Amino acid sequence: MHHAKLDHFPDDFLWGSASAAYQIEGAWDEDGKGPSVWDHFTKIPGKTFKGTNGDIAVDHYHRFKEDVALMAEMGLKAYRFSIAWSRIFPTGKGEVNEAGLAFYEQLIDELLKHDIEPIVTLYHWDLPQALQDAYGGWESRQIIEDFDAYCVTLFKRFKNKVKYWVTLNEQNVFISHGYEHASHPPNVSDKKRMYEANHIANLANAKAIQSFRQIVPEGKIGPSFAYGPAYAYTSNPADVLAAENAEDLNSNWWLDVYSWGVYPKAAWKYLEKQGLTPTIEPGDEALLKAGKPDFMGVNYYQTGTFTNSPLDDTFSNTKANHDGKKGNFVEGGIAGQFKRKRNEALETTNWDWEIDPIGLRIGLRRITSRYQLPVLVTENGLGEFDKLEANDTVNDDYRIDFIRKHIEQLQAAITDGVDLLGYCTWSFTDLLSWLNGYQKRYGFVYINRDELDEKDMRRIKKQSFHWYKKVIETNGEQL
Repeated sequence: MHHAKLDHFPDDFLWGSASAAYQIEGAWDEDGKGPSVWDHFTKIPGKTFKGTNGDIAVDHYHRFKEDVALMAEMGLKAYRFSIAWSRIFPTGKGEVNEAGLAFYEQLIDELLKHDIEPIVTLYHWDLPQALQDAYGGWESRQIIEDFDAYCVTLFKRFKNKVKYWVTLNEQNVFISHGYEHASHPPNVSDKKRMYEANHIANLANAKAIQSFRQIVPEGKIGPSFAYGPAYAYTSNPADVLAAENAEDLNSNWWLDVYSWGVYPKAAWKYLEKQGLTPTIEPGDEALLKAGKPDFMGVNYYQTGTFTNSPLDDTFSNTKANHDGKKGNFVEGGIAGQFKRKRNEALETTNWDWEIDPIGLRIGLRRITSRYQLPVLVTENGLGEFDKLEANDTVNDDYRIDFIRKHIEQLQAAITDGVDLLGYCTWSFTDLLSWLNGYQKRYGFVYINRDELDEKDMRRIKKQSFHWYKKVIETNGEQL
């Protein structure tokens, strides 16, 4: 679809940026905070790049006012951040840690002082370790009540200050990486356990939304999903069907439940034959249907291209690229369902993520047509090797080009009819990129540290900082 003239971004469009507690805060055991599963997992030898962890991260906990001042200088309209569950409840439940609540209240107040809309993510992967030890975390239905109690505490405390809330960040990622690939906590590789834990997470998501309706009736809430729209590798109908299978099993398995409270039929029947469907108890369906969100949060980085896969297909055990050495694309899949192929029409990052701005527009349109929900892009950005040059200069024209092309597709999607609330880049400052260490930089603000040395952690504005400031000032007119 081509347009002779594009619609303008809405006047109240939320030009934002994003982060996550474990990746930026540091202060991992200060002011009463309890340990999270990531505090433990990153200490397992060989799990992260050069053994990096978030013990200090980029010290946002102590420097949040400095960071917010930079956001205000840029003119951010919104800032999405997560709250560390174990700062609020050190053991996941029980007595509230007032110091933890006070920290986030100070952060929220600082944002509001500068007219920056706080977008609070309730869960960005850092489960309290105590709950993992007590009952297996997401594998026990007890977590539904404990997560709800944690959420209710935050809803009540911040209901008059925070309008936009995100429940679970990238449930598809923390569940699949944690319970199938054993690359995230709790370090498990068991598909049956993965689908059981995922169903419980769905119920916890719905329960939190149900509580939100009672406490913050004027607020807006939704999950944040890592969406990679599926393409067919060729026009061969067998490849088209493989792409449909991938869309169902990789995306609709979550999105349908969030929006409608039901699992997609073809995917359910396939998993049922494999003995992988989750246990459905009385009341589950009603609870899931009660959890319809106000918007769909979308974390978008790349699409996936798929070809037909026979029942006897095998897949190599290629290790995912976590060191930035390009040329390690993983062709995974499910035998009899689909096989992912490298899309030769697309360039890739140094971490072998395919760069596809148009895919963002395609994904937004699919969500709009299928679910009839507003969309908030909660993450989109480029992780790359940034170089600090003379006079504190970081020339990241490649990041400007990446974000510009994605914003162009956002405007086209709005013109297509997508109800788009806002756009949060990943990320505002550089941060710990989970398994990739600190060398994979995403921010508008360079943090002067690396894997082995915290240095002085000075905040240094990159070229992209000044560019995005102009984008915001002109409401997307000057890209």
